[in-house]
Amino acid sequence: MKSRSALVAAALAIALVAGSSEAGAQQRTCRGPDPVDTLKEMSAAIYACWKPPRGTAGMSLTLRFSLRRDGTLVGKPRATFSDLGTDSALNRAFVASILKALDEALPLPFSDSMGGAIAGRMLAPRFTATFERAS
Repeated sequence: MKSRSALVAAALAIALVAGSSEAGAQQRTCRGPDPVDTLKEMSAAIYACWKPPRGTAGMSLTLRFSLRRDGTLVGKPRATFSDLGTDSALNRAFVASILKALDEALPLPFSDSMGGAIAGRMLAPRFTATFERAS
């Protein structure tokens, strides 16, 4: 069971990092009503709400959290990895932008099958600012 959970977390991490392009963000809108049925759609739905602050290109943060069947957060996300800069104010703004994206994206409108598959599984997406986005 743990290996399946690890695969789900790894797939989500890859999907979020791979989805960190304009094309990925254009596929879904923040708080869009369309059902989320795959890990790729889930990462795109969260990423669509993320607006990394200017000056954070190259920064990265991995959060660990789980979601309920209804798309709401279980507990509080925990940072498990970070690659931040030397400016503490910019680092705080970067982390805050990720937490704000989660807050805005959740609850996700999971399909019944996705809700059942994802419920309670530990996820570990990595948020990486790969370029400067216009705010």
